[in-house]
Parts: sequence; structure tokens; C-alpha cells
Amino acid sequence: MQSTKGRILCTEDDVDTRELIDFVLTQHGYEVVCSPSNAQTIDLAKTQNFDLYLVDNWMPGLSGTELTEKLRQFDLKTPVLFYSGAAYVTDREAARGSGAQGYLVKPADGNQLVAEVTRLIAESKMEDGGADNTK
Repeated sequence: MQSTKGRILCTEDDVDTRELIDFVLTQHGYEVVCSPSNAQTIDLAKTQNFDLYLVDNWMPGLSGTELTEKLRQFDLKTPVLFYSGAAYVTDREAARGSGAQGYLVKPADGNQLVAEVTRLIAESKMEDGGADNTK
């Protein structure tokens, strides 16, 4: 069985965007688990290990910043990358303030998405001394 470059938990309510993210990242060697809701994301994050959380800012229920704050209550290590249509500087600042390490505005080029995912996972592993991310 071939190993992946990392496991990504993608929270996205738009089916087409979710499928596109899954396709792009899978083609580049990542395992992607997609969640259409914040509640499911929190459940998955509590019960499984991921190398990165990919978060949309505009979701029904909780915003991306609120979701990130909830994730940070039990997981301080796994990097969070916002991938959102919210393009204002205040959106980026709020994301970083909630605990995110990166922010891409949709629609970003697939190569940009892969590059940012790769960078954040690599930085996270360097901080952990190369160990797998565990909570």
C-alpha cells in the first residue's frame, strides 16, 4: 500500500468545490476526507488524526473562524488552512486570530492550493521534529 503525503480534513458545504479539492489534492498524493458540516468536522477531528484542516469561512452554522476556535480547544498542533471566497483583509486577520496558519482566496489555482497545503504540513512536521501529528 502506497503511503500518502498527508491526511487532510476538508470542510466545505459546496459539493462541486468539495469534489474539486478532493480531486486536486488526491492527484498530488494526499488522502482527503471531506465533511459538508462543521459538526461532522469536529467529530472527525476528535476521533481521527489529520495533518491539516482545510476550512471554508462561510458555512451554515459556525463560521470558519468559530470552527477553528473549536478545533483549537482540543488540537493545538494541526495546521489550519482557510480556503474561502471571503477576500477581505479582516477575514484573513480573523482567521489567523482564531488559530489558522494560512489563507487562500477562492478560486485559487490548484497548484497554489497544493503548494500551500504542502508548505503548512512540512512546517508542522518540522516543528514536531518530523513526527506524525497526533493530538
